[in-house]
Amino acid sequence: MKKIFAFLILLTIFVFTSFAQEFDVIIKNGTIYDGSGGKPFKGDVGIKGDKVTAIGNLSKAKATDVVDANGLAVAPGFINMLSWSTESLIIDPRSMGELKQGITTQIMGEGDSMGPLNDRMKKQAIDFQGDFKYKIEWTTLAEYLQYLEKRGISQNVASFIGATTIRQYVIGEEDKPPTPEQMEQMRELVRKEMEAGALGIGSSLIYAPAFYAKTEELIEMCKVAAKYRGKYISHMRSEGNQFVEAVEELLRISREAKIPAEIYHLKAAGKDNWAKMDKVLAMVEAARKKGMKITADMYTYPAGATGLDASIPPWALSGGYEELFKRLQNPETRKKILDEMRTVSDKWENLRLAAGSPDRVLFSGFRNDKLKQYVGKTLAEVAKMRGTDPENTVLDLMFEDKSRVDTIYFLMNEDNIKKQIKYPWVSFGSDAASQAPEGVFLKSNPHPRSYGNFARLLGKYVREEKVISLPEAIRRLTSLPATNLELDRRGFLKKGYFADVVIFDPNTIADKATFEKPHQYSVGVRDVFVNGVQMLKDGEHTGKYSGRALWGVGKVNK
Repeated sequence: MKKIFAFLILLTIFVFTSFAQEFDVIIKNGTIYDGSGGKPFKGDVGIKGDKVTAIGNLSKAKATDVVDANGLAVAPGFINMLSWSTESLIIDPRSMGELKQGITTQIMGEGDSMGPLNDRMKKQAIDFQGDFKYKIEWTTLAEYLQYLEKRGISQNVASFIGATTIRQYVIGEEDKPPTPEQMEQMRELVRKEMEAGALGIGSSLIYAPAFYAKTEELIEMCKVAAKYRGKYISHMRSEGNQFVEAVEELLRISREAKIPAEIYHLKAAGKDNWAKMDKVLAMVEAARKKGMKITADMYTYPAGATGLDASIPPWALSGGYEELFKRLQNPETRKKILDEMRTVSDKWENLRLAAGSPDRVLFSGFRNDKLKQYVGKTLAEVAKMRGTDPENTVLDLMFEDKSRVDTIYFLMNEDNIKKQIKYPWVSFGSDAASQAPEGVFLKSNPHPRSYGNFARLLGKYVREEKVISLPEAIRRLTSLPATNLELDRRGFLKKGYFADVVIFDPNTIADKATFEKPHQYSVGVRDVFVNGVQMLKDGEHTGKYSGRALWGVGKVNK
């Protein structure tokens, strides 16, 4: 009897000890927003390895690390649906600009992707590098994502295949359709990347050479992606004068390729087009009611950021930038380009005219050190300084910088921003690279969305203006994009899901970056965990890197 009693005592101690050591991390006393959009609740989160293993009352449990989240929100890590951190993660894997907003996953591939590449494309990419200098040590898109993970990054990464990249690989920079043989090569490239884990096809159709692709070309690539449950996501052919027609094209691609589709950075660009937003929203609603899987993402600012190439006719870029620079030295051709730049047209997207005034066009970055003096100045100011009109200034700067020149265009209005935020199928993307207020990043003035897009949503539009509720905003930043992309066990705080977690103060979270002074971190995010490892502690990077390459269902279910 004594032996049985002693055995039971030892068994009790063993069970208690095992329970006490069950967790690597316990986040206690937080207000939990699980990503569903439902009512938050007070509780604890237990993490073991890279997974959430318990949610509830863990007051009697023990862990190696205990994080007190009393008075703070505990949510799934946020997902950036449109990241341009493709190069910045190579330069600075901390990704502090995004980490300090609670971002744990970055989605890439708006038209251009980091693979597949051939030797010509690698050489061109290196020749056109700006402030960020790096070696290209990969060929396929999958190899690029693996390269980031192997080097060490703070966040998870996944990517669409750039439709532009596929076209450049097979056809080059020229304005011509693919031959049947070239189209088959394009399909095969898509097939290989989808099998390797790409999320689908991403397009950016206002820019050359993407502009040259006909709808049928995009449908053919999307048909291949659809076989692997891929998605189509698009910077549409127009967000301005042909906004409605561009949405019709996206819906056609979705229907004919039988593929879910998402609108990149939903916006109505240019004052004359602001009223079109209601019709576009109604078009998406109608398509969704018919069973089509149509969604959108957006950023929370009235200005976009791209290049001066969005102010010149696409035909001028046929053959690439070197051909453009030759054309600019031909007086007759240059005059033709200038005439088209000054003329309103439905045939191409002219963001210089859409902005309404050269005062609403702001320079944010140059390759040429001699031109960096113009960073932070408007096109109107620079034209006056140089004694030329705005259109000639655009062409001169591109020629002297041998680049598209990083540019911010003020195009949208606040009413539409708030209107879009209210729609339950809209998620969020920065459309920017992650930044840091130090080193090479200070050579340019990025759009403030690099530092503030997600904090701005939660501070300005949720807390201050109450456009949507906090639980709903968190759903849009987490489970909505994760579900749309079919990311494996991401986007919710649930038992068995990967432990991507953000702890923030709903009362103080806010963006600080401005167009005048963009290099300012957002505030209010205290701690961030990625795959169970703490990346951000009390607002500071821990020096650990647990980000992973995430894969589409084509590879997951292979």
